[in-house]
Amino acid sequence: MATREIIQVEERVPLLKGIPLSLQHLFAMFGASILVPILFNNAAKTTVVDPALVLLMNGVGTLIYTFVCRGKAPAFLGSSFAFIAPTITCITLAANPGVGFQHALGGFFMAGLIFSIVSVIIRFAGRAWLNIVLPPAAMGAIVALIGLELAPVATGMAFTVDGKISGLATVIALFTLLVVVVGSMVFRGFMAAIPILIGVLAGYALAAVINIWIPGTLDFSAVQNGAFFAVPKFVFPIFDWASILIIAPAALVVISEHIGHLFVTSNIVGRDLLKVPGLHNSLLGDGLSTMLSGLCGSCPTTTYGENMGVMAITKVYSVWVVGGAGVISIIIAFFGQISGAIRSIPVPVIGGICIMLFGVIAASGLRMLIEAKVDYAKSRNLLLSAIVLVVGISGVSIDFGQTKLRGMVLATLVAIVLSLFFHLLDSLHISNEAADEQMETDTK
Repeated sequence: MATREIIQVEERVPLLKGIPLSLQHLFAMFGASILVPILFNNAAKTTVVDPALVLLMNGVGTLIYTFVCRGKAPAFLGSSFAFIAPTITCITLAANPGVGFQHALGGFFMAGLIFSIVSVIIRFAGRAWLNIVLPPAAMGAIVALIGLELAPVATGMAFTVDGKISGLATVIALFTLLVVVVGSMVFRGFMAAIPILIGVLAGYALAAVINIWIPGTLDFSAVQNGAFFAVPKFVFPIFDWASILIIAPAALVVISEHIGHLFVTSNIVGRDLLKVPGLHNSLLGDGLSTMLSGLCGSCPTTTYGENMGVMAITKVYSVWVVGGAGVISIIIAFFGQISGAIRSIPVPVIGGICIMLFGVIAASGLRMLIEAKVDYAKSRNLLLSAIVLVVGISGVSIDFGQTKLRGMVLATLVAIVLSLFFHLLDSLHISNEAADEQMETDTK
């Protein structure tokens, strides 16, 4: 039986082989990352952020992250969804939506600064505390939640149009998913490394055929209206303390998300990335990227689950491939027709791909629990996993400024509080399990 080749983190890939591998990453993140500036512009009822600038800064941010992590951690940085609600608040509260977005940009810069400050604290405090505040029973459940929380997004993109089930969208999405599933199982050689790219192209081809009989299945307006060459429009921040206080709480969301994503990536590539290059460097890379985005007029960034899913499926972990996706993102930011062609990929095609990508992330959490040999005979492990999963899946939320703490983020905070409480009980030898362990020690 043939075994799929693993391309390791530091491994260089020949250019002709690397380009399609990088395009695969670009296609995976494109729809979600571009959606964020579209939502901002819709809220403002005018263009306050140039989507081309977002592509540019995503690419630059990815290269910054790769450099800060010394090429030891593969991750693509795309637009963060955590800042959508507070940013729209800043835009709509302002008399001039453009000025409101500039106020939000100041908040983005400060959020990136918060990431950087936390990274410095972690650098000097070490990472031993992570095993106390987020033991494997909690972390495995949290990682599973990252995928489970995104599942409705994937199915919504795949099967619905304007909130209603669409037979046409369902056919396109399932066909795309089927191509990726079959390709992941039967492709050999180089094709085995690009099943997602092949799935996107196959889904696009099906949509093009359907478009002959059902016009509108494909929308080419972005290609037709896009400029051949144009410099993205930069916008500069205005630092307003009221807006900064609205935006800042979202930093907590992204930090929690970032830690979970780094655990996922570590599990995928089979290395402890929290040790090398270190959580502090990883957070710093994200922080510097977000600060630069705030200074230039783009959206704050975060590591992307879609790209982790690509790595898990293809077993291509090379930072050169991910960095190549960043370079391509920078290039197409200046060519409107090329980015328009990518934007014309039907949403159900991306939805079909994401069903697999997000499912793989959820499965990675289960894999962490298995590999860590979490003992569910111990009450604290059982309680941690159970409560984390229920809090994360339930949809319950807590308002924190203009940000809602819910899903994986709220579950992470609950996990930290419970883990510290259980650790305190063990330290005081109050818990039954601590007493049993002490008795076993005394007997020996």
